[in-house]
Amino acid sequence: MTSQLRPAFFMLLILTLITGVLYPLAVTGIAQVVFPHQANGSLIMANGKTIGSELIGQQFDDPSYFWGRISATGTFAYNAFNAENLTASSGSNYGPLNPALIDMVQARIDALKAADPDNTLPIPVDLVTASGSGLDPHISVAAALYQVHRVASARGLSEADVQSLVEQNTEGRQFGFLGEPTVNVLQLNLALDNLK
Repeated sequence: MTSQLRPAFFMLLILTLITGVLYPLAVTGIAQVVFPHQANGSLIMANGKTIGSELIGQQFDDPSYFWGRISATGTFAYNAFNAENLTASSGSNYGPLNPALIDMVQARIDALKAADPDNTLPIPVDLVTASGSGLDPHISVAAALYQVHRVASARGLSEADVQSLVEQNTEGRQFGFLGEPTVNVLQLNLALDNLK
């Protein structure tokens, strides 16, 4: 029996060192050298402070800012270390016929119309529905353009200037052919704050 335990123990020790220590250190080291921005969370800095990530959406409800998608994570901003505020990433899992989904969509439509009653454009679907994770930082270009009138009016800017800002902050398709062009809401709002 000892003749079987000794090789098994050494194999466990060797594989633990390789897969539990050496491999994670190598991958982390390579990531820090090759992709340091992404490896550290794709953080967005302003005035020397971290204000968010390119990968996690934030709630904006001030009419002078662009609004992102509805968060299915609750009313609090996402924080992986704050379980008591129910901030985990999750979808709502509501089906298309669920009355709660219909009520949520209608409430968002009402909020969009109340914030900009003169807007006659059709409301893009991504402004009234949550993403799969509830933390999507992007909206469609149509969703950003829908909000140009409200944001320009609230800030006393021309619609042409705000629309130009949307165009400057539009990200193309991934690899040039996957998906649709999108706009990162946090980055667009930061650019809006920096607009003179």
